[in-house]
Amino acid sequence: MYGYEDKTYNEVLTQAVNNIEEINQAVDAICEKGYKNLYLVGTGGTYAMASPLSYLIKTNSTIPWYYEIAAELVTAKPKQLTKDSVVITASLSGTTVETINAAKYAKEVGATVIALVGEKECPLAEYADYVFENRTASNDNLVEEIYIQYFALGARFMKNNGEFPEYEKFIDALKQMPEVLQKVREDNDERALAFAEKHKDTKFHMCVGAGNTWGETYCFAMCVLEEMQWIATKSIHAAEFFHGTVEMTEKDMSFMLFKGEDETRPLLDRVEKFVRNYSDVVQVWDTKDYELKGVDPSVRGLVSPLVMAAQLERVSAHFEHVRNHSLEIRRYYRTVEY
Repeated sequence: MYGYEDKTYNEVLTQAVNNIEEINQAVDAICEKGYKNLYLVGTGGTYAMASPLSYLIKTNSTIPWYYEIAAELVTAKPKQLTKDSVVITASLSGTTVETINAAKYAKEVGATVIALVGEKECPLAEYADYVFENRTASNDNLVEEIYIQYFALGARFMKNNGEFPEYEKFIDALKQMPEVLQKVREDNDERALAFAEKHKDTKFHMCVGAGNTWGETYCFAMCVLEEMQWIATKSIHAAEFFHGTVEMTEKDMSFMLFKGEDETRPLLDRVEKFVRNYSDVVQVWDTKDYELKGVDPSVRGLVSPLVMAAQLERVSAHFEHVRNHSLEIRRYYRTVEY
């Protein structure tokens, strides 16, 4: 497959799985000490990646949580962020300025900071109490390995709170991800190539998602199509689609619908039914299309963000190839002063 090495992919995801035991020890220590709330904090892609974790906690736990953009957290200085808070964040390079500033501010108020990074020898790690690294990680496998660790963190906090009876099955499913997601990538490769070839010159896409795949919708639209491919998009939550965006529907409007398997799926079904009546350009990326061998059916829906990320990576890679536009090129980001 273009732009893909299964050995490296397996190594990165396996390392994320191997970090789970250390994650459990950290969370157990935090819970034993006591805490008041969780802050899920990120910038750009890592902000999007925290979305499925926020949804997991929202739908399965009574733990107070807040989901924040790093730069806004620093400027707003939320009153609930105190010495009794736990901040969870990530940065592959560990050099994202906004995320570093958020971690620094969290330490200033006495909060406990957990950071996922590529290498521990990075600026972000200086402001973290617990650091989990994955040295082989890169942009083409980052999302899945972050999800594995974020989910392991959230699941452990919920378990220690006397909640989430699905814990063991869920963690077992996460441990299956290196093999499961490799199969997802293989199964979606031809379809992803066909989509990329069809849309290599399409100027605008409407990306619609909801629930635990909303973060992937937002991330793919902003981080891949806009940042990495310079293609204009709008990411819109399915629950909000009929309150404004619906009027943008036309015969040649490209719609990409991101369907998971949680409670919000009917929201996407509603949008799909509508846009298929008024647009000739509708693509559905559905996690139900994959077998996910070894994953207990009761937790399939919980791992949908991982499945969505794996299939969309194939789209990213093929866009890079057919458009002759490297995923690494930036005009402004980390290139000019702003």
